[in-house]
Amino acid sequence: MPIKWILHWRPNAGTTVNTQILTEVSQCIESINGVKDGTWKNTLSFYKPILKGQQLIVEAESSMQTIMETLQSYKLRVALNFEGFHYRLGDFRLRVGKVVPINSENLRGIIMKMNHLPISSWETSHQIMGEFFDIWKEALGKRSLPGHFVHIEPNFAEYGLSDQYTSQHTAVQYDSVITQMVATAISS
Repeated sequence: MPIKWILHWRPNAGTTVNTQILTEVSQCIESINGVKDGTWKNTLSFYKPILKGQQLIVEAESSMQTIMETLQSYKLRVALNFEGFHYRLGDFRLRVGKVVPINSENLRGIIMKMNHLPISSWETSHQIMGEFFDIWKEALGKRSLPGHFVHIEPNFAEYGLSDQYTSQHTAVQYDSVITQMVATAISS
C-alpha cells in the first residue's frame, strides 16, 4: 500500500478557511504540472465509547456503524465528508478537498492527502515525502495565502502499527488531523 500523508490547512490568526483558498490550492497543483484525474469523496465517522476505555482505531465497512449502534457500545461523535479532486504528479498522487459535516455545506477545513506510489515503508519514504512537501510549500508560498498546510506525524508505534504502511496508518492520521482541526477551530 502506498504511503500517505494527511495534511490540513491551518489558517493564519484572525482568518478562516474558505472556498477561495481551496480554488487557489487546486490552481497551484496544476501550475506545477499536476494533472486533474477526477473527483474523490470520503465520509469519516468518529465515535466515542459509551463506557470509558482505551482509544481504538479501526477501519470498517458501512455495516459496522449499524452493529455499533445496535450494541450501544459507541456513540457517533461527528461525521464528516471530505470531497474534492485528485491529481497525478509523477510518482505522487494528491487529493485536495473541503471538509464539511454530513448534511451540511458549512466549510470546516481543507485537507490534502499526498500519496507516494512506489514505496510502502514509512521510514524509507520519509525523506522523499518530506522533500516533496518542501517543494509544495515553496510553490504554495508564492500565492500569499492566509495560512499553510500542516503535517503532523503520529507515533504509529503507540497504536501497535509496524513500519509497513496499512490502511490503519491512514485512519490514525485522519484522527490526528481532525483532532488538530477541531483544536484550531476552538482556539480561533
